[in-house]
Amino acid sequence: MSFCKFCGGKKLREFIAHEKMLGLGEAFVYQECLSCHSLQIKEVPEDLSPYYPSEGYYSFLPLVQSDSFRLFLKKLRMRMFLKWGISWKSPSYGYWLKRIYRSFDDAIADVGCGNGQLLYELHAGGFRNLTGIDPFLKESSLIAPGLKLIKSKLEEVDQKFDVIMMHHSFEHLHDPVEELQKCYDSLKPGGRLLIRTPLANCEAWKEFGTNWVQLDAPRHLIIPSLEGFEALVSKSGFRLKEVLFDSTGFQFWGSMLYERRLNLVEKSYAGQFSKEELAQLNEKALRYNQEGKGDQVCFFLERKD
Repeated sequence: MSFCKFCGGKKLREFIAHEKMLGLGEAFVYQECLSCHSLQIKEVPEDLSPYYPSEGYYSFLPLVQSDSFRLFLKKLRMRMFLKWGISWKSPSYGYWLKRIYRSFDDAIADVGCGNGQLLYELHAGGFRNLTGIDPFLKESSLIAPGLKLIKSKLEEVDQKFDVIMMHHSFEHLHDPVEELQKCYDSLKPGGRLLIRTPLANCEAWKEFGTNWVQLDAPRHLIIPSLEGFEALVSKSGFRLKEVLFDSTGFQFWGSMLYERRLNLVEKSYAGQFSKEELAQLNEKALRYNQEGKGDQVCFFLERKD
């Protein structure tokens, strides 16, 4: 019998979702929990590789590195932002980084790191102990002193971390209970966990249904609702410290493209929206975030010890 992977509920509504990002059109059965309204794929495809093309998929883009002058500026900007509270051209990721920062020497892991670009930006800003973990890397590599990428799963890495980050990788995993346990086991006492993920039962899901761009069948295997994630955490060794909505106008224009039967990889959407329309959609996303109705969030968790 199927059950909700977040709250354990046994009443599930099944519906059909199609692959739309690449324009393949294949159909997959998804389930919505009638208790917490989290979403999950009913059966995970045996081979997901065709849905992660090596060319064009954002995780596999080439790593962009900075010259020595830009490295100096990025390090100065990071220290001004984190240590002195000065937000001169603060990093675009500052809203979540400031919440997990304690020291530039923190051992930080990024699970599902892709090409490692985010970790590289942290390295450029002065962080000295960074590890990217992704089983889909071509090979392990040392990008710079204090920054390594490991072709592995989290549970296979023999290291304990102060911080584990999962930036839009959580929804690509099939067992949220197991994944939280892996993170708990890989953190030091009092360690912090950041999970950024799409959020089910949001306004965009209610408005666009299976055209909601963040449903992203079949790549997104699980999508929690706020209620479902809270139920999940209550059964773990973590406490949920804060929830921050950080959705963008993509929830609207991406879904509208799907309504128009356009995909996201052939650039056939060029010219579909004016600058004014995109600005209005971004303003609407900001309003949704402020009202707690956006379609993606940052969950900040801390290990109980």
